Amino acid sequence: MKAYFLSDIHLGAPYFSDSKAAERRIVDFLDSIKEEADVIYLLGDVLDYWYEYKYVVPRGFVRFFGKIAELSDAGVRIVWLIGNHDIWIYDYLPDELGIEVYDGAITEEMDGKKFYMTHGDGVGKLKTSFRILRKLFRNRFCQKLYSGIHPRWTVPFANNWSRHSRKIDGPSQSDAKRMLDNISVFSKEYHASHPDINYFMFGHIHLLERFSIGKDSEVIVLGEWISRFSYAVWNGRDLSLKTHMGSNSSHMCF
Repeated sequence: MKAYFLSDIHLGAPYFSDSKAAERRIVDFLDSIKEEADVIYLLGDVLDYWYEYKYVVPRGFVRFFGKIAELSDAGVRIVWLIGNHDIWIYDYLPDELGIEVYDGAITEEMDGKKFYMTHGDGVGKLKTSFRILRKLFRNRFCQKLYSGIHPRWTVPFANNWSRHSRKIDGPSQSDAKRMLDNISVFSKEYHASHPDINYFMFGHIHLLERFSIGKDSEVIVLGEWISRFSYAVWNGRDLSLKTHMGSNSSHMCF
């Protein structure tokens, strides 16, 4: 089993100077692993904004979606765990691309090792404002109301929201420490009742981190595809963290 893990690609984000170049980079990466990947896990915020209407497809991401469909058609399993930016995936992308989409956490076993995976925005002690927004965005009634607003208003609103809510260079030092502490505390508490988990995989906080929480258990934070272009690979025996440098090349980080 060869598995790839990546998160926080944020395709379409307004802070990219060249959105097409950002899309080409991830497509280039996916193309470079298509012959060896058995499964690809996308741990959320793959798209900076996506609202799936019943009869209308939002514009953009054609090359990325095409590559995902190509991999899926070739037998590569694609698992997409939604984040706090790409919450509103319903049935279109799963049906059209042949992928699995989950909201929340999943646990999977590969080669005798257990992987706990989630985006990470709902982990640990959250700020009150973020917790309220998270519940609001996932409320079915609110989603129905939102879908009734014309996209000419909702898309610019979402882009402006993203532009002001996410710093390109990642969270502040204090926010980074708080979020890492959240992940660490959560993972240790979960591991206490689920000692068979070997790897806890998270995205969301745009940091690239790896640390142990027990003899046979590690926490992995996957970084992002804005400046680091980082990902993890499980080769059946070991887990490595790497970065993609383009032109079908990569180098190991850890």
